[in-house]
Amino acid sequence: MSRMAISVLLLLIVLHLLLVAEGSAQRVALPGCRDRCGNITVPYPFGIGAGCYRDSQGGFQLECHDDSGRSPPRLTVYGYNHRLGALSLASGEARAYLNATRECYDSTGGSVDRDTSSTYMALIGSVYIFSSTKNRLVALGCPNLGYFVDGAGYYVSGCMSVCRPSQNALPGPCTGVGCCQSEIPPGINYFEPYQRNFPPGQNGNSDSAFINNATSCHYVFLVDTEWFNYTNQVFLNRTDNFDVPVVLDWAVRNVGNCSAARLNATDFACRSVRSECFDVTNGPGYRCSCSQGYQGNPYLDDGCTDIDECQLKDACHGVCTNTQGSHTCRCPAGTSGNATRKDGCQSMDRFTLALKKRKLIKAKQSFFEHNGGVILQQQIRSYSDAAGGGGVGFKIFSEEELKKATNNFAADQILGRGGHGIVYRGVLEDKTIVAIKNSKMMEATEAKEFAREMLILSQINHRNIVKLHGCCLEVEVPMLVYEYVSNGTLYHYIHGGEGLDTNKALDTRLQIAAESAEALSYMHSSASPPILHGDVKTANILLDGTLTAEVSDFGAPKLQPSDEAEIATLVQGTCGYLDPEYLMTCQLKDKSDVYSFGVVLLELLTGKKVLCFDGPEEDRSLVSRFTTAVKADQHDQARP
Repeated sequence: MSRMAISVLLLLIVLHLLLVAEGSAQRVALPGCRDRCGNITVPYPFGIGAGCYRDSQGGFQLECHDDSGRSPPRLTVYGYNHRLGALSLASGEARAYLNATRECYDSTGGSVDRDTSSTYMALIGSVYIFSSTKNRLVALGCPNLGYFVDGAGYYVSGCMSVCRPSQNALPGPCTGVGCCQSEIPPGINYFEPYQRNFPPGQNGNSDSAFINNATSCHYVFLVDTEWFNYTNQVFLNRTDNFDVPVVLDWAVRNVGNCSAARLNATDFACRSVRSECFDVTNGPGYRCSCSQGYQGNPYLDDGCTDIDECQLKDACHGVCTNTQGSHTCRCPAGTSGNATRKDGCQSMDRFTLALKKRKLIKAKQSFFEHNGGVILQQQIRSYSDAAGGGGVGFKIFSEEELKKATNNFAADQILGRGGHGIVYRGVLEDKTIVAIKNSKMMEATEAKEFAREMLILSQINHRNIVKLHGCCLEVEVPMLVYEYVSNGTLYHYIHGGEGLDTNKALDTRLQIAAESAEALSYMHSSASPPILHGDVKTANILLDGTLTAEVSDFGAPKLQPSDEAEIATLVQGTCGYLDPEYLMTCQLKDKSDVYSFGVVLLELLTGKKVLCFDGPEEDRSLVSRFTTAVKADQHDQARP
């Protein structure tokens, strides 16, 4: 191969690597838009040029003045002309620059030179507010009374700087001699500085206490606290013009907060599916951040990407496996300990390994027996023998099987969280997709009774009831394995902003109501023994791909007591759906489920939540609002 050919080949390789690097770099701006002005990064929602910025409020549109002859380029806020030096999505801050207000005097106190150009800053109507925690007002030189006013001309903050004879100078920070400083309150969006000099002899000889050794020039400015480090030598005798940086807090401020912003999905700024919204503390508005385990720009549709924690220093000192939004870290084979700590994994000999394995097996066997595993196995065999050797369609899973099905209970497999535990999506060895309930706690019960309940529940075969496939008993709290229903909960379809809103066809909602009623009727009347649900609500009614309803209960369904004297010791259920009689007697009956289903019907037909805490106390319950409306013959006008 000729030298020329080798050179061309190397050039192509370099170009390819550059393209790959550019494609893999995390995007901060909209496609086709500039993401830098000189050495300043410009991330969306900020932008340079038409269509490159969020235009719901002034301040996000920027201008980059990099015409020939200007070095370095100058970044300004369009319409305000404030010069910016930095922008941060993470902190919600921007750094701008102001000219320090200067006025110089002669020995008699007369003004001889002044510069007040570009000393005020107006942020009214923009996304910016002066940071009350990162800035302070400084009056430099003496004697000097410095202060500033807001957009209405009212005093905001100020301080007095006095002089002392040089032989009695007080060394130290800016505390009132030659230099003073004061804090500013939150919510300030306008800064206009003023200063007042005290000429010699203005008030007689008494003024000598604070004008002796006066400086020729005085300044008043708002400044970044970290940037301003006062020393006599650097600042006290200045006579020139200089710029100072100020810190601005920015936010999306065209609506009040996150709750209000979410009502308009089209204008909602948090675009990434892996982003979170949080209210700001300095003024109205909100900002966005990537969810834990993700990084990038939450204001872009695909802006938040997974963090590969395994590439981070000190994230794991063992075997690291990256997962979506998280990672796992374990000690290598033959070692044990805490792999997240340096030198946290210690070697184990074969005896120690075997001992640990036997201890784990013993613990699993203990949980299995305590949770009624032996009894359940016997009942399954007996039922199978009585059925002529046919299977019962119910399986006792090992913990390892469910770990494998859920990728070790990974965060990205979570279907939902509740007060009683977490529901995971899992894929079994035979490719069956299931929902696995990992409970935090379970009501104390006899092992024999739990085994009996599991076997009876496994025999329920109704198209409108979620099927129980099996359970895992070798853990402290048994895990239940259910049929997976793909289209989420009825609650989500009513209140989640999509699906079954009140504009949906009435027959669709009535169909869901009828199918749910059939499921409850089957549980109450056809199951042997009858089964009481105990927590009927829209969150426990699932919908498949054709909007067929399937009643589910990831809590603990109850067999109807054979003895009417059997009374529950703990009221279960969900506020807003609970039968008042059940609350008084603690006795669960089929009527309790019927009452809760009535609340579901109200929720389904009105599209209102069962509890609303925004209004008066007497109007918080959907049931009470509807009852009041019926009594007034206004049931068709019930409102939250």
